[in-house]
Amino acid sequence: MLPGMRAIIVENPGSESVLRVSEVAAPELVPGSLRVRVAAAAVNRADLMQRQGMYPPPPGASELLGLECAGEVAEIASDVTDFRVGDRVMALLAGGGYAEEVVVDAGSAMPVPDGMSFEQAAAVPEVFLTVFLNVFELGAFPDGGTLLVHGGGSGIGTAAIQLVSVAGGRSVVTAGSEEKCRKCRELGADVAVNYRDGDFVAACREATNDRGVDVVLDSIGAPYLEKNLAALAMNGRLVLIGLMGGAKAEISLATLLMRRLQLIGSTLRARPVAEKAAIVRSFWSRFGAALEKGELHAVVDRVLPLAEAEEAHRAMLASEHFGKLVLRT
Repeated sequence: MLPGMRAIIVENPGSESVLRVSEVAAPELVPGSLRVRVAAAAVNRADLMQRQGMYPPPPGASELLGLECAGEVAEIASDVTDFRVGDRVMALLAGGGYAEEVVVDAGSAMPVPDGMSFEQAAAVPEVFLTVFLNVFELGAFPDGGTLLVHGGGSGIGTAAIQLVSVAGGRSVVTAGSEEKCRKCRELGADVAVNYRDGDFVAACREATNDRGVDVVLDSIGAPYLEKNLAALAMNGRLVLIGLMGGAKAEISLATLLMRRLQLIGSTLRARPVAEKAAIVRSFWSRFGAALEKGELHAVVDRVLPLAEAEEAHRAMLASEHFGKLVLRT
């Protein structure tokens, strides 16, 4: 039997109060994988949904929360040749990050750049790979293009602002307070709109000389659908990655036809490991050097001990953070 390890468990779906530290069996090493001794894991809204019983892990994935982590390689499957024991890595996970150890497909792991802390590295994989997949690959973000991203102060938003800037593009973001809008602009956003009293469609039109944006990255869903389409340029692409505001909406399909718009739905967690590995390779090929030079970095709002996962979930639910919340094991 494998030795035990500390992890955060969810005994029954519910509020953040159901999270607690427990001793569980360590995961088993499988072909093509690495065992990582977790130093830090980042918190994502998907974790809150899973805790509530609304977002179960994919078949075969760990039942534990946690979609990204960073730490040291502790063990390597015999068929893996790209890593060595002791390597510092950050990894995209289908689950299992809120623990002292995790087993991850080697293709979903990336080296931690020199000078980057584990706490910073843990906050990179999920959001940077999500933005890369959905804006640059599925969204086909063009050279010199403009992106609209909702939740500019979130992990996704702060990653999107930086990636678009490094790629030579422009970004329009929405956020829920003037302070968050200011921080988004300081990070590199060209335009930041307080969604509580501002008009993001008008802002997109103004920022692009009435042309509209090339890509919209949206996690809100139904309430923003019509406005998102109105914000797009001819041949623009709306990439939907979440449904925080609701799942059902009605639009005129004529809008899609007449302006040749594309509506793309996308998730990352449940993709096969081969697809995830291809996304990691493509991301590293395009943006790995910028990450290593420090031109890209995770914006970490605060770091909490693993045992305070409840507080991290509470803070995320209340949107008190700017950037990422990280748990240190």
